[in-house]
Amino acid sequence: MQEIPSRALVVIPHPDDGEIACGGTIAKWAQNGTEIAYVLCTNGNKGTDDPSMTTADLEDIRYKEQVLAAKTLGVETVFQLGHPDGELEDSREFRGQLVRVIRSFRPEVVFAPDPYRRTFYFHRDHRIAGIVAQDAVFPYARDRLHFAEHEQEGFEPHKVKTLLFWGAEEVDADTYFDITESIDLKIQALICHSSQISGLSESDSTDWLRNWNREIGLKCGFKYAEEFRKVTFPI
Repeated sequence: MQEIPSRALVVIPHPDDGEIACGGTIAKWAQNGTEIAYVLCTNGNKGTDDPSMTTADLEDIRYKEQVLAAKTLGVETVFQLGHPDGELEDSREFRGQLVRVIRSFRPEVVFAPDPYRRTFYFHRDHRIAGIVAQDAVFPYARDRLHFAEHEQEGFEPHKVKTLLFWGAEEVDADTYFDITESIDLKIQALICHSSQISGLSESDSTDWLRNWNREIGLKCGFKYAEEFRKVTFPI
């Protein structure tokens, strides 16, 4: 996949997932004119081992971190769904929320976590978000009689061309993007999530990410790369 889309939507279960999974591609596309939005599924209000932290305080902190990280990559819009951390469900409510965002933002490409990973444990929110995102893309956002109330709100059906699953099994990954020029920006965006890397040096908190993207790059001839499983839909 070499083309740069005009619009892309990133479905992220928790704050910081987007930066880790596809921050280099997001930054590269944004620099080349792609309009990109995040849809933040949960508020991340459980992700701490600080005994003095409350869920309300953490929710506020992590949302501000996510907005700053997104802007670092060139993303201006963050749709916030507000589900509690760890409580995503494959429900009509959640599916409808994603369909509404897709129909309003109208992306060509959607990024989402691959729910079918077998050899590595994915957080439950990642698995649920991936399943519901796939269903929201096809067929729910496409077919007007699904969530017909959206038309009354002014949101017409929309056909997404491509779904890129991040976190796919190595044997399933089939699409690679060169992020050599944007790896430093990806690292800067991750550092914005200071609540998640407190107590660590900058190198300790980011070297693993740089090394991971270097290992992916070795598979496809780039210095640094990100990998995805690509699914296309009939238009």
